[in-house]
Amino acid sequence: MFTACKKADDPAVFNKDQSAIDDKLISDYIAANGLTGKAVKVQLGNKDTTGIWYVIEKQGPTVAQYSLSSYITVSYVAKALTTGEVIAITDNFQPAYRLGETIRGWQLAIPNARPNKGSTIRLLIASRYAYGPYAQPNLGTKGLPANSVLDFTINIFDVTN
Repeated sequence: MFTACKKADDPAVFNKDQSAIDDKLISDYIAANGLTGKAVKVQLGNKDTTGIWYVIEKQGPTVAQYSLSSYITVSYVAKALTTGEVIAITDNFQPAYRLGETIRGWQLAIPNARPNKGSTIRLLIASRYAYGPYAQPNLGTKGLPANSVLDFTINIFDVTN
């Protein structure tokens, strides 16, 4: 699911107006859903500009080290933030992904948050770090529109380097 689609990690896809819309949607969602003080914004260096927030809902017992070449074994539920529609779910299946082959939001948030093995982490990802201006017609029952902000709940079972 996360490796076959175009991603918004290309600077040509960046749209300042859409970024402002996404950031407001996420900020409003955090405030309306009791996540203020729990959600942490991912920072790149000293900049506070990513548009990705995370909440460690449950910290697992075993420390994990992450790099883009790490394989992560997970289960997840992915939703469109604005509608709550589930666009992907693994159910009992636990796929393994190389972190560097996932959407940019995962690549930036997971190493930044450093969840342990056995953790549950929630990611709120601006469209520019997901699929950007590219609609994903095969996700969800109606397809995922362009510029969709995503809400992931991810259970991390294993991390190997």
